[in-house]
Amino acid sequence: MRGRLRIGIAAVCLALAGCGAGEAVSAGRSGREPAGSRAAAAAPAQVSARRAAAVTALTAGCRHRPAQRLLTRRQWLGGFIVTEYYPVPERWFDGARVSAPGSAGRHRVDWLYSASGVSMEGDGVDLAGHHVHIADLGSVGWVNRAGTATVPPRCGIRWSHGPPAWRAGGWRNAHGAITYPLARGGWSDGRGHWVGGYGGASFEPGQSLPLHYYHSVAVDPGLIPRGSRIYIPAYRSINGGWFVAQDTGGAIIGRHIDVYRPPTPRPFGSGRLLLGERVYVIPPGT
Repeated sequence: MRGRLRIGIAAVCLALAGCGAGEAVSAGRSGREPAGSRAAAAAPAQVSARRAAAVTALTAGCRHRPAQRLLTRRQWLGGFIVTEYYPVPERWFDGARVSAPGSAGRHRVDWLYSASGVSMEGDGVDLAGHHVHIADLGSVGWVNRAGTATVPPRCGIRWSHGPPAWRAGGWRNAHGAITYPLARGGWSDGRGHWVGGYGGASFEPGQSLPLHYYHSVAVDPGLIPRGSRIYIPAYRSINGGWFVAQDTGGAIIGRHIDVYRPPTPRPFGSGRLLLGERVYVIPPGT
């Protein structure tokens, strides 16, 4: 089961909201040069402006999304947004270790249930280097940092009450906000009290799908058939530019491709964000 919402790691949902720095951000690229140094060297204000442009582009794309037709012949298509995602490493988290249904041993609680962890991303790598994935999201929803319920959009990146922070269970502090026990002792945001479980959420060892770094991408299967080969010129210096459509995601809609990559060097990085990309798609059998 693909558990993650994939509101772009939560590549667009969280990264564009300010959760981590990207490696390279580009707006209005022609698709004729690799993602790289010019964007990575951009001043913080420029990066923020480009992320804001990406939010605008994604939101506008939802409002004015044209009817998509499944591709049946090989062709170039323009106007793609390209984001990246990865299995999130447990070593980036600081929560106390807890047991969880379906998982062996004990794992950091924020890695399991926070909006930066496995419950949102779907896949992770534990402290021993083993892959773990969400098997069942359970019956509870998400809350923001203040502890207020927030619901994902049908399209786009704007949740009903701001970005999610945690599954609806867990702990709350005296003000009702999210807190959790830390591995070193104490609490992340004041002493907490337990408000309930996670509605049957469970985990399993291994990957949710047999994905490969810089080879697999997530696509909208209503536009690009699974199994299609896709050429993204901006990646030609990284892997030759070729990928296979193997994954999908709830917010990967229309001309949006999500590239599966290794975890970023910097914890919680958002990876590359490319706008206006031109890609070549070869559907299976064509």
